[in-house]
Amino acid sequence: MTSVHDDVPTFPTDADSVLPVAVIGAHGRMGRTVVSAVEGAAGMRVAAAVDVGWSEEEVAASGARVAVDFTTPAVTESTVHTLIDLGIHAVVGTTGWDGEALGRVRKHADARAGIGVLIAPNFALGAVLAMRFAAVAGRYFDSAEVIELHHPNKVDAPSGTARHTAAAIAAARSSAHLGPVPDATTTGVDGARGAEVDGIRVHSVRLTGLIAHEEILFGNPGEQLTVRHDSFDRASFMPGVLLGVREVARHPGLTVGLDAYLDL
Repeated sequence: MTSVHDDVPTFPTDADSVLPVAVIGAHGRMGRTVVSAVEGAAGMRVAAAVDVGWSEEEVAASGARVAVDFTTPAVTESTVHTLIDLGIHAVVGTTGWDGEALGRVRKHADARAGIGVLIAPNFALGAVLAMRFAAVAGRYFDSAEVIELHHPNKVDAPSGTARHTAAAIAAARSSAHLGPVPDATTTGVDGARGAEVDGIRVHSVRLTGLIAHEEILFGNPGEQLTVRHDSFDRASFMPGVLLGVREVARHPGLTVGLDAYLDL
């Protein structure tokens, strides 16, 4: 496929320039919020707002340099591959990614020199910090479990944020040479102990009225540490999305997690 940009785009730096952004999944709850955020942000504009069945030709003709993807897990990988082929940087908030899919995107992005892809399990800055705090704490506690709570329309469980959090805790425990989290359960109802992500238990709640929430529990003899983040409105994700849009061109290849764009 011929790229819409023969040369990889570099973002303008003068005050009069405006960055054209495509929003894919623009008719969904998150997509509509992204459109409003881009329209209200300095130095960028919505070049295309498309949804299911979007046209490559429409997005290419829009001149978009960055595309934000909030679609569904079933289509997000193919969307990202198409954007890479078009020479458009991708900022992806759709969850449901696994290691194999990430590997395919990484290989494709590396082959298209200069194109950046950011896949973030959560764009709320507080959630990013909570995940980082959890990774720091993971090596110091005997026990750790994750509870994620979302609205009932969410299609994947556990959430990408919870999976990312559990994996980071597991990596921290491994680096500290900690053994398995203690658990003497031998009988129980199926699912009572939640899912297992790299040896860390993750519990999913789906409840009307919620948006996106995570509680990370750590235990030692005689003490407990709780790290909790709550998003009460989808507006909480927008500073992180806009940061990703502004920074993605400076990070060629695949980046997983917004924390890589922050000075942490």
